[in-house]
Amino acid sequence: MTLYALNVIQPAGWKPPPEVLETVMAELGVVRRDLESQEAWVFGKALQGPEASTMVRLRGDEVVAADGPWAEGEEFIGGLVIVQVEDLDAALQVAARYTRVTGLPVEVRPFQR
Repeated sequence: MTLYALNVIQPAGWKPPPEVLETVMAELGVVRRDLESQEAWVFGKALQGPEASTMVRLRGDEVVAADGPWAEGEEFIGGLVIVQVEDLDAALQVAARYTRVTGLPVEVRPFQR
């Protein structure tokens, strides 16, 4: 079994209307319960927007923290799901479910072994 990160990519400045979000969240709950029943679910959570981020860097010998995103962009990772599945094909099937429910692209990336 391999761990995969499923990064849900959200357009900057876009939020679904509350009634749409409610339906999406209910459907995502179904996906999560299915993954839990298959013992594939590891973790998942929505992230705050990039404006809530803090970047920590090393400058010379000093560690400094700065508010805001590392890079400006039209998209950001809006949520993260970690699954443990047999192979890439299985991870892509899970990602397809998230894409169908949210309408958003999902980046699938395996963890290093």
